[in-house]
Amino acid sequence: MQPIFKAGSAEAWKGCSVILDINDGDRVIFSRLTPRATVDIGGRKCSLQPLVGRPFGSTFRVEPCDSEGGDYSGVLVSYATDAPSRDDDPTQDGKEHERRDNRSLVDNNTAQTLSSDDIEAMKRNGLSGDAIVEALIANSSTFGKKTMQSQEKYILKKQKKYAPKLLLRRPSARSICETYLKQNADRTGFMRVDSLSLLLSMANVGAYSDVLVVDMVGGLVVGAVAERLGGTGYVCRTYLGTVPSSIDIVGIFNFSSDVTSRIVQSPLSDLYSLRNSGNAPCVLNDSIQGEADEPSAASDCKRDDCASVASTSAKAGMAPSSERMKYWREHGFSSLIVAAPEYELGSYVSDLLPLLSYSAPFAIYHRCLEPLATCMHSLVVSEMAVGLQISEPWLREYQVLPSRTHPHMKMNSFGGYILSGIWVRKPEAYSGE
Repeated sequence: MQPIFKAGSAEAWKGCSVILDINDGDRVIFSRLTPRATVDIGGRKCSLQPLVGRPFGSTFRVEPCDSEGGDYSGVLVSYATDAPSRDDDPTQDGKEHERRDNRSLVDNNTAQTLSSDDIEAMKRNGLSGDAIVEALIANSSTFGKKTMQSQEKYILKKQKKYAPKLLLRRPSARSICETYLKQNADRTGFMRVDSLSLLLSMANVGAYSDVLVVDMVGGLVVGAVAERLGGTGYVCRTYLGTVPSSIDIVGIFNFSSDVTSRIVQSPLSDLYSLRNSGNAPCVLNDSIQGEADEPSAASDCKRDDCASVASTSAKAGMAPSSERMKYWREHGFSSLIVAAPEYELGSYVSDLLPLLSYSAPFAIYHRCLEPLATCMHSLVVSEMAVGLQISEPWLREYQVLPSRTHPHMKMNSFGGYILSGIWVRKPEAYSGE
């Protein structure tokens, strides 16, 4: 089997897309490791070249460059995350901290003796962020009177400001979905990561599947399906009209050419006209033939000539081959996923379901409940599907700390709705057989 990602997935390479997690999720951005790529962290402009060749999951600190004249450029330096903390200081007595409280502390901006000019002078002199944090602690008249938890919060706050850290993350369906939910949730239809995983599970996406996808959320669903297929099967993205919407999010996944070649797209008019052309096969013969031809289709994916085809099809969204279109006309797609917040789902889904194979599952995502309820009623009346249900995913994040384990104060409480079911042929389709 060909690798899913280019050049392996353990280390970042030149030209790949990465996710930069700054200060434990306070700021998350996408970037590409080009020779001139930079990032602004803590007021310092840093080059991303030190990230090339480093394993995903590595942590970096911003250190000032050796320059004169007050240059605020910085360099990313890798460091170990298991460095000893102030809690390991043997001079600190745990029982003494338990007896302290913050009742006598008054926040009147007089506890810190260092001024902003002093801190700027430290930066110009090339002091590291950790040294500035230690100086702030030493010149604080109230730090020693605070409780241990308050001291930890104070240190963490100052480290984020003067000694920011950067985590190098590999783009995946989960990390990309979480990043867009923080940055630009409207681009991905406000889809949460648990909604995306439930969408793939309801559609029964697995190896050697041929999944029909309607993706109007920038390509997030197409990339997630291709990632789960792992270079087997096909992802066919369809759309209405002649001009498809952008699926540029797929490029962030760093897929190999073999995986990218299996992401194709075709307008719905071409698929529907192809489905209606020719004689309709018998239900029993079609199912038997599908079971007999499926292993051969799987073996075709393992042949050496697929590698040569993938190397010439490095761009996602190419038109499917005539052989693949013929196979889909005879056997249909194995499942359907719809994520189109801007379309009328009732009539749209009625045109998509006949393109599936018999008893194929489908899953439809929408941010609002009413369009899915209307679509569900239409499917029940037309008797096109069974096992219909509307699910609402639920997710709660927890803060896990000693004596402070509780749900997060700020969470996304809404993850949309998913309509799922199994397509069946209309009863009148069996009357002439």
